[in-house]
Amino acid sequence: MDQPTVGILHPGSMGAAVAACAETNSDAVLWCEDGRSTASVERAARFGLTSVATLVELLDRSDIVISLCPPAAAEDLARAVAGNRFTGVYVEANAINPERTKRIAAMLSDATVVDGGVVGSPPVRGKTPTLYLSGPADATARIEMLFANTAVQAVVLGTDVGKASALKLSYASFQKTSRALVALAIGMAREHGVDQELIEVASRRTDSYLSEPQYVATTAARAWRWGPELEEAADTLAAAGLPPEMLRAAASTLARWEDARDSELTLTDALDRLAQP
Repeated sequence: MDQPTVGILHPGSMGAAVAACAETNSDAVLWCEDGRSTASVERAARFGLTSVATLVELLDRSDIVISLCPPAAAEDLARAVAGNRFTGVYVEANAINPERTKRIAAMLSDATVVDGGVVGSPPVRGKTPTLYLSGPADATARIEMLFANTAVQAVVLGTDVGKASALKLSYASFQKTSRALVALAIGMAREHGVDQELIEVASRRTDSYLSEPQYVATTAARAWRWGPELEEAADTLAAAGLPPEMLRAAASTLARWEDARDSELTLTDALDRLAQP
């Protein structure tokens, strides 16, 4: 079988690394330079992706399109793809709630939509994230083949669109809220001059995120992405009749680091910004 041509929308830190893995079993991986930042251009070049001038060209040439963008942009991006009557496989791999994923699947009536959710860090420096998939069996099998023998582990959950999104957000709701709680606990302790004592207590429990205080700065740098994910997870809880308030509060906490986007902060910097946004 001929190898597919893959389009990535868009090559952020996760998208570019995932796309580079897809290149192993594809003819080419394309990305659209139109309207993208200098950072995106440099990132795509670093991962060896092939630039095309327009979205139309990317869609015309691609057999498979993978959407990995900030959650708020997922439907607008899908709408643009639908407007160009894309007929290949569209992997909706954004951190959005299952109902939004189903709306996107309905919108892309000419394409075959696969629901995807990435759990883990970008596949660089030995990291091996899992791409969970759900949707039509033939299409999920194609995506499994696309990532065979790469750092991205593709796992099929079944044929129901929405399952992969639900698993991604279920995990994110715990992991990201836990990291926000660590920051608040250390911030409270610091205010009373017992932060080092708290960290020492936590170090006795290596199974707790509280034993990794240095990760607070990483959380701050990623908050601009994590906050919207938690809002998506909160919507998913609400739709299930479960209380969403805890996740909305965690998202509100992360919003205090909105201007720390991808910054290299120290723990002290991050706690200062949390206390005085």
